[in-house]
Amino acid sequence: MQRGLDIVRAAVRWASLVLLALLVLTPLAQIVMRGAFSLPLSGAEELTRYFLIAFTFIAAAYVSEQGGQIRMEEFQAWLPPTARWRLQLLIEASGAAIFAVLFVASVVTVSKNLDNKTATLELPFPILFAPILIGSALLCLESVVHLVRLWRHHRPDAKQTTLA
Repeated sequence: MQRGLDIVRAAVRWASLVLLALLVLTPLAQIVMRGAFSLPLSGAEELTRYFLIAFTFIAAAYVSEQGGQIRMEEFQAWLPPTARWRLQLLIEASGAAIFAVLFVASVVTVSKNLDNKTATLELPFPILFAPILIGSALLCLESVVHLVRLWRHHRPDAKQTTLA
């Protein structure tokens, strides 16, 4: 199971890098085409917005796996280990529940808008909502994985904030 999870995490990292590159290159191409050739790219703004949304939702799972989410570590450091462990369990369980609700809401939204398209690029709504579906499922998975790990160890994660 760990091998499968590692493959998914590697795919998420690479997809995030590709989406970040597309997020930067699309406006750059628009600037070059408009400035140098007086030929603007039709739909570049909508495409850039899509890449931003896709990058945000897909990369969020990687950020969560790396411990980059806001966790109020300074507050947790004041708590005794048992209370800190329970709080961390609550945080991960809440995250899994919220991301599961987001996933279900996205599925319902996509199922009700199968024939709709975006205005400029005419992207089908299932493609438009795919990053939200995938990202919320991955975030839910990361929260559940962390929750199970916390539960098995019966002790809180060691937290320390490193300021550079």
